[in-house]
Amino acid sequence: MPEAIHIDIFVVLLIVTATVAMSVKWVKLPYSIALVIVGLIIGVCHFLPPVELTPDLILLIFLPAVLFEASWNIQLAELRESWMPITVLATVGVVINTVIVAFGMHYLANVALGPAFLFGAMIAATDPISVLALFRKLGMDSGLTMLLEGESLFNDGTAVVLFKLVLAIVLAGASFSVTATAGSFLVVVLGGCAIGAILGYAASMVTRLFDDHLLEITLTTILAYGSYLLAEQLHVSAVLSVVAAGVVIGNYGSRTGMSAGTRMAVNSFWEYTAFLVNSLIFLLIGLQIKFDLLVKYGVQIGVGIFLVLIARLVVVYGLCPFIGGKSHKIPWKWRHMLFWGALRGSVCMALALSLPGTFVYREMITITTFGVVLFTLLVPGLTIQPLVKLLKMNPSDPRREQYRRLKAQLIAKKRSLTFLGSQFSSGAVSAASFEEFNGKLEREETALVKRIEDLHLEDVSIKAVEDEALARKVADLERDCLRQLVKEGLLTEESLQLIELESGNVLF
Repeated sequence: MPEAIHIDIFVVLLIVTATVAMSVKWVKLPYSIALVIVGLIIGVCHFLPPVELTPDLILLIFLPAVLFEASWNIQLAELRESWMPITVLATVGVVINTVIVAFGMHYLANVALGPAFLFGAMIAATDPISVLALFRKLGMDSGLTMLLEGESLFNDGTAVVLFKLVLAIVLAGASFSVTATAGSFLVVVLGGCAIGAILGYAASMVTRLFDDHLLEITLTTILAYGSYLLAEQLHVSAVLSVVAAGVVIGNYGSRTGMSAGTRMAVNSFWEYTAFLVNSLIFLLIGLQIKFDLLVKYGVQIGVGIFLVLIARLVVVYGLCPFIGGKSHKIPWKWRHMLFWGALRGSVCMALALSLPGTFVYREMITITTFGVVLFTLLVPGLTIQPLVKLLKMNPSDPRREQYRRLKAQLIAKKRSLTFLGSQFSSGAVSAASFEEFNGKLEREETALVKRIEDLHLEDVSIKAVEDEALARKVADLERDCLRQLVKEGLLTEESLQLIELESGNVLF
């Protein structure tokens, strides 16, 4: 019988994830895909006892951490720019995907309509973690990355809501009502967003009361899991509650109530947590695959893969012409990436595993879901980088990359000069050595400054990049200073809020 993750197995899984993480430095595979492949090999060869991937493990332990980390790091300005396409893809797109897959499974694979709709709803949740990691590595356009990530975050919530509504109807044997289902859908979605936003704002207020990175890490952990559990208790979308809470505290609380050092500590904590959780998820996905059952339901899996691709094609190429951002339409190349990069992952599998054991179609739906997830991870997951190259979308600007390298070198030289000066002042370095090394460093510094000035003349957009980065750092410094003045009693909380409102640095 499969068993839960005991401490000895957990340690072995950690060793495997660390080994894979080191190996992909030389083997050119996306880290998450490599974990799935390793999990498959371990499962086939029975190197470990069977490990059960339960819905509670994914939905209650893993998912809140992954969602919170992603939403904590989302830039609100970029989210505002792309809110229309993200909203449409995560709502209308989920419904269209569900309907196409459901009717296709019914007519092509002879699956009853109720179970077919269950499968269609659960498979609508995208999970393009490996694709997003690749996009960031390649320096892809942040707008495209935001579209894919934003859709994934929000359609996880809407797909889960739709799945639960359909499951309730199927198990109760009730008739389907478009009006009633749409009303319930809106209440659950909006309710989840509202609860998460309120809790995120409340937590942001609490962060103003102290500046202790350990306490604030604890607070964000409570927020991530508390917003999920409270939304579950109130029967609204727990996924969207976590996302809303993360967006609010990440863009508001972290800027107005946390010092720069605290933000770095919280970032590091959630970065590691997400790395660990995602690693275990992808490794466990590989461990769950049973090839004899994949063969048994091969027809349903083949039809499911075909329908998932067709539904995604209809959603992306059908909706994108009408849902461009504030100032531009979604380019064709972006649409190709949105189509091929919509991988499926842990949420789909958790929903499949959450089906009641007495449900007649449980095994078929679960195995078909596993098969579709495995296909999307291995085929689109492994071919997305060649597609980027084929479409010539690698946006690396040689001048900007050179500018970043030169700036880093210049900063290092200046710090070396400062260190050398302090050593000379303290008497640790002789005058002769100081003059020799100082002259060398100054010449290198002058050469770097000259090369940077030349780049500014060659590409005027570099100054805009520099100005934007500088403005962001100055704003962060000012916020940290104002917060410190409040703690020292030199500025009241009311005065701080007035300053923030006047400078436009708040969400509400």
